[in-house]
Amino acid sequence: MVKLIQLYTSSYKGLSKESWMLALVMLINRSGSMVLPFLGVYMTAHLKFSIENTGILLSFFGIGSVIGSWLGGFITDRIGEYKVQYTSLLLSVPLFCIIPLFKTEAGVALIILLQSIVSDSFRPANSVAITKYAKPENITRAFSLNRMAVNLGFSIGPALGGILSAISYEFLFYSNALGAFLAGVIYIWFFYKRNKLAKIKAKQVKKVVEIKKENSPYRDGKFLIYCLFCMLFSICFFQLFSTLTIFYKDTAHLSQQNIGYLLAYSGFIVVLLEMGLVQIAEKYLNLARTMFLGTFICGLSYAMLGFDYTIITLVISLTLLSVGEIWALPFMSTITSLRSGKNNKGAYMGLNGISFSIAFIITPYLGTLIAEKFGFRILWIGTGILSTIIATGFYFIVPWMLKDKRM
Repeated sequence: MVKLIQLYTSSYKGLSKESWMLALVMLINRSGSMVLPFLGVYMTAHLKFSIENTGILLSFFGIGSVIGSWLGGFITDRIGEYKVQYTSLLLSVPLFCIIPLFKTEAGVALIILLQSIVSDSFRPANSVAITKYAKPENITRAFSLNRMAVNLGFSIGPALGGILSAISYEFLFYSNALGAFLAGVIYIWFFYKRNKLAKIKAKQVKKVVEIKKENSPYRDGKFLIYCLFCMLFSICFFQLFSTLTIFYKDTAHLSQQNIGYLLAYSGFIVVLLEMGLVQIAEKYLNLARTMFLGTFICGLSYAMLGFDYTIITLVISLTLLSVGEIWALPFMSTITSLRSGKNNKGAYMGLNGISFSIAFIITPYLGTLIAEKFGFRILWIGTGILSTIIATGFYFIVPWMLKDKRM
């Protein structure tokens, strides 16, 4: 027990002040993020859209995410991650506020698309900032700290969101706007001087060393295959944000408040265990084995729901899903960072982000379509089978792609 405690506490050591502040900004932003988990329920219960049309509309979030991820990565390599991050956060504020004004399917599709483009341009810039301010040996833990902040915010947000949505769905959007505004202001306050110093150092480096032109990730065949498997994993995992909440409401007959509490529990588990489990994986597993286990466990968590959906099973399933994502998502970013060069990290992070964004397009429509045509049982069992295939793929792809890197 003493060794476990020492291992857990040591997982927080050595991280820079900037890494902690990036995590704090993410925590504030995500604490206000109540919209996405309830967006499907908002459209079906409040706007009275059909489940199939709701799946199509949720896909527009993914389309915007693809555009935003590409745009964010492209701009980050040219103007720096600092401007991209604060611009994304502050532009999100008015967009969140006007979402309730759109009541038609066409209007909702348009505003979701615009909001997603703006919000997701933040992600590749944020990933570049994490690698910029973290020591090479701490990159995975820096990503994990950032994800821990996301999940802590995700614990707070849906719990409040479930309560607020029962009163009025408009509160969800206004809370998101407030969170984005506060995050943007704090980010500018802390990183303004640091960004200026980093620019001065970069100019000095350019005078001494000629910057080497590096290849585009879009021509990196091995990385493209890796991103394909990241996309397939995301199609399975991101049902957490679309079909799973609909399943909770329509099949398991949970109230909106209880759905919020369940999602909050998932975030709490990630916050509690992430840094320690990442430390264990780095110490005892290589990247390939970690990715295999994380992906397989995520698939297992969904497959369980095909056989039972009592509250105990729902809790166990979410616990496994949380453990699985801890051993998958932060290491995907680490692998991307290891594959990229010094001057094209934004493009690599952007392309990897696109693989997740494409999943946001496919998952809501495909998941709701399968659920409506064949039932949730087939959806969950199929997700488990596909995840096992993806896990096996990661096991062989990661060492093949990083054979000359740290494994």
